Amino acid sequence: MAKAKETLPATMKGVILPGNSTVQIREFPVPEPGPGQVLIRTKASSICGSDIRAIYRQHTGKGPEGYQAGMIAGHEPCGQIVRVGPNGKRYKPGDRVVLYHISGCGCCEDCKHGYMISCTSPLRAAYGWQRSGGHAPYILAEENTCVALPDSLTYTDGALCACGFGTSYEALRRIGVSGQDRLLVTGLGPVGLAAAMVGRALGATMVIGTDISENRLKIAKDLKLVDHALRADDKALAKIKDLTEGKGCEASFDASGAPAGRLLALQGTRQWGRCVFVGEGNKVEFDVSPLLIHPQITLYGSWVTSLKHLEELVERLDRWGLHPEITCTHRLPLEKAAEAYDLADKGQVGKVAICFDEELK
Repeated sequence: MAKAKETLPATMKGVILPGNSTVQIREFPVPEPGPGQVLIRTKASSICGSDIRAIYRQHTGKGPEGYQAGMIAGHEPCGQIVRVGPNGKRYKPGDRVVLYHISGCGCCEDCKHGYMISCTSPLRAAYGWQRSGGHAPYILAEENTCVALPDSLTYTDGALCACGFGTSYEALRRIGVSGQDRLLVTGLGPVGLAAAMVGRALGATMVIGTDISENRLKIAKDLKLVDHALRADDKALAKIKDLTEGKGCEASFDASGAPAGRLLALQGTRQWGRCVFVGEGNKVEFDVSPLLIHPQITLYGSWVTSLKHLEELVERLDRWGLHPEITCTHRLPLEKAAEAYDLADKGQVGKVAICFDEELK
């Protein structure tokens, strides 16, 4: 006998971000999935630094990539499918999934390679930005943006993979971090903590982390994600060189997005090494010849990840027995969303997530 279709509520509460460092909770209808779509019961939806920088502090609702007023926020969602629309191809109610947080046109070269983040079609829409996201009990998603969540990973693990850990994995993969490398991470916010954890799993023999926040240095040390946690001051470079026989690290990763952090990442990179910039915003100025050209450093820019690599990441986390959720220092219910955003904005904690059901425990 076929299982009876679950009865869902008609409405739900969701978070919107009007700017000026404020959060509003409004009532929304619970959507019904159309062809090629699924309805997901949200279990965890974490807060990203880009939400803070580009929406929460100052509403940037301009252009195709801007936050569209009235959209439910949250582009790092994970949950369980409760409804499947017509012509569903893979998933069924009860399946646990992470969302790749951008739905693209599906037809351009970037989409065909899984990099929907780089899709330039007017049809491109990021969850939590141009279409409603995960800061609500239910989220309407395209089936082709779903990635199966292994049973060994929690929903909070999955939410952290949706953007932050996915972004770190992509960048580390791009610079080829392996057992031949020592890794320098400048900026130990959520993305930097993710880079430290994944970098070690990829084989980095030493992980050095820097930050201006004593709280974040303590989190990295307490979680044993770094071998050395250094305050990012005028003595940091000398300490990095001392720890690496005067050479610097073979691989470096800037998650700070700050001019000084980017400069330190380059300065702390060994000759012939690789450096990747991931942190968004700001600018950096440096003397190109002695810092980049003469030491023959390769500098990369990396933005989010691909659908394929997100799937690869959750598979590897399952195999490695690693849990991103250890970097989540605060889990709050939807009704405390304003507190959650304020915590994330202050930049003194690890990852902050809005959670439902068992993920709040």
